[in-house]
Amino acid sequence: MGIRRRNNVTVTGRAEGPVLVLAHGFGCDQNMWRLIVPALAQDYRVVLFDYVGSGGADASAWDERRYSSLEGYALDVLEVCEELDLRDATFVGHSVSAMVGVLAAAQAPQRISRLVMVAPSPRYIDDAGYRGGFSAEDIEELLESLESNYLGWSAAMAPAIMGNADRPELGQELTNSFCATDPDMARVFARTTFLSDSRDDLKTVEVPTLILDCTQDVIAPPREVGAYVHAVIPGSRLVTLEATGHCPHLSAPQATAEAITEFLGAA
Repeated sequence: MGIRRRNNVTVTGRAEGPVLVLAHGFGCDQNMWRLIVPALAQDYRVVLFDYVGSGGADASAWDERRYSSLEGYALDVLEVCEELDLRDATFVGHSVSAMVGVLAAAQAPQRISRLVMVAPSPRYIDDAGYRGGFSAEDIEELLESLESNYLGWSAAMAPAIMGNADRPELGQELTNSFCATDPDMARVFARTTFLSDSRDDLKTVEVPTLILDCTQDVIAPPREVGAYVHAVIPGSRLVTLEATGHCPHLSAPQATAEAITEFLGAA
């Protein structure tokens, strides 16, 4: 099967412009970027895709063993880059995809030469000297709830993750996205996401990197997590958006797009 079909690849924007690859997070798909794509497409060639197991990707390509590690998702990224013969691209990864981008850039620096990490977290579980925002018991309870009643979990968790209680349509959109994901595939992606520890991988980053966090985020606590990622990646830039929730590309699209374009203009 072709990679473009497998990962539901979409290419838009300036045909000869610098390349941006936008990668969604857990429970999402490429549609989550739609509010910032028009601004980015004016000057850039924008590549969007869905990981296998998400959105419009071909579910027949699902392999639980492959997608039980972040390396499996990084392989999706690398195969999309190879299929399109991308060079010197900027990888924009939301949430867990920020860490996927770190892995992909380490393996193919000729293809990915800059990183934008949107609401990243290298580890969700607290550790000695590190605050991820959750205890091990919190995460196990979250995963058990997800596995026992995925639709109920989605309805409860998506609005909390999105934040912006005064804009319930955003929480409903994320709920709908979660609920559209196959529960068995979501279970694997969730365990891969919430049990991962990518702190050592951050030390391998050698490309210009922008870290975007929000003033309020229940998944990646602002200040602690963003500051940690910034401290570990030499020369990185940290921008805290005046936005709430874990999805600033939906809740504050203009600010998110402006931060990205400003970074790329300076890089």
